[in-house]
Amino acid sequence: MWYNTASAKKIGIQYPILQGPFGGNLSSVRLVAAVSNAGGLGGYGAYTHTPQEIFSLDREIRASTGKPYNLNLWVSDVDNSGSATDGQYAQTAKLFQPYFDEVGIPLPEKPAPFQSRFENQLQAVLDIRPKVFSYLFGTLSPDIHEQCRKRGIVTAGAATTLDEALALEASGVDMIIASGFEAGGHRPSFLDTPESSLTGTFVLVQLIREKVKAPVIAAGGIATGAGIKAAMQLGADAVQIGTAFLACEESNAPPIHRELLFSDRAKYTTLTRAFTGRLGRGLTNRISKEMSGRESGFLPFPLQSQFMSDLRKSAMEQEKWDLILFWGGQIAPLLKHRKAGELMQSLVEEAGKNLIS
Repeated sequence: MWYNTASAKKIGIQYPILQGPFGGNLSSVRLVAAVSNAGGLGGYGAYTHTPQEIFSLDREIRASTGKPYNLNLWVSDVDNSGSATDGQYAQTAKLFQPYFDEVGIPLPEKPAPFQSRFENQLQAVLDIRPKVFSYLFGTLSPDIHEQCRKRGIVTAGAATTLDEALALEASGVDMIIASGFEAGGHRPSFLDTPESSLTGTFVLVQLIREKVKAPVIAAGGIATGAGIKAAMQLGADAVQIGTAFLACEESNAPPIHRELLFSDRAKYTTLTRAFTGRLGRGLTNRISKEMSGRESGFLPFPLQSQFMSDLRKSAMEQEKWDLILFWGGQIAPLLKHRKAGELMQSLVEEAGKNLIS
């Protein structure tokens, strides 16, 4: 059958369909369980969590499903040593002052330096032993991959270019997620700037499949069985679907976020650094338009996210949706399903009709 792939067998799932592990508090235990219980692989983005929160999260997930699931972290969770100068802050404050004035709140103080939490988070993952550990923004050492194998953890690293895929394979990763520029959320580039790493999913899948031996997971621009068919015919061993699952009621996205993914606004997405300091794709809004080309005035990640947090909160309260970045990929106009179980059923049925057994 079409779904009996190497990735599915290695992970221990029925269908080679992975749910994108959303960061920024958009993941939910409920969504992870719904996807895993339906035969796919639920995923949870935990890069903002403390080790103790990760342990608590794991207990919740295991209480909701006995099936495999994926924990996701960011290898690089801080830019520019996690600090900003007074001059950088002054420049950012000047750029964004009008938006803070619009919602009637003062500018925040300069964010304090941020220390990476990845090493402590990684140890928590090794102790927990989820079936799958996926990661973004870098490679892990061969030693860490070996530790994962000894614990029965399958690793998956994200690549936005062929060079990144080769680097991941050389480090010993089990599977490679080919992240095309169509995808919603942050661009997980790590060898070059994300602005110069914008290969489309289906081209990227072919390039990686030609040069690496590890199974390739296609991510970006897939939300239907037809998309699964196309990806697998080009060499993907599995697919990772983000936006379509983000729009489901089980995700932790606010109701307005989910509604906008089904609206006409979802036809227009853009890549911007204005909200977090790292390049990511979301629904086009006023700030993303007006801040285009002014990236030198933004704080590094995650300080820009901290700087913008009060603005986002006030804009949400005042329903000023055009001041908020709602993550979403280019495939959003094709979304149909609002429940994860129905989406999974549709994906499996459509893929079964489109793919020859």
